[in-house]
Amino acid sequence: MPTPSSLRTPITAPDIAARLRLSATRLARRLRQESGAGLSPSQQSALAVIANHGPLTLAALAEHERVAPPSITKLVTKLECDGLVTRSPDPTDRRICRVAISPQGETLLEESRRRKTAWLTARISELDPERQQRLADALDVLDELTT
Repeated sequence: MPTPSSLRTPITAPDIAARLRLSATRLARRLRQESGAGLSPSQQSALAVIANHGPLTLAALAEHERVAPPSITKLVTKLECDGLVTRSPDPTDRRICRVAISPQGETLLEESRRRKTAWLTARISELDPERQQRLADALDVLDELTT
């Protein structure tokens, strides 16, 4: 007598890719909602890049974010007006400015990350131990996909 698992259609790479894309999109959207930062996704992403790699030139930030320099200039201007980043002249070339995260920006980013982690922790805690382990095991695979 066939078992339920032997009756399943084998899952293909395109099937997995479609489900993973949808799950990742939903998770990213939900985490944005949980951030409480009041920033657009572009602003939050740029702020995180500046925190992780800064101080950066506007050109380097535009390259990291894969957007045109005028878009980065506008975005950085907004972040600067909100007190989340600071601009300073490059020490070797005064024509270039560097953008760094401000203490207020660090606080906002830290609080946003804390809120997201707390939401995820609560959701993961609702899973039984076996499903938690399956999720933990999948993280290595997900990390491989992104490198």
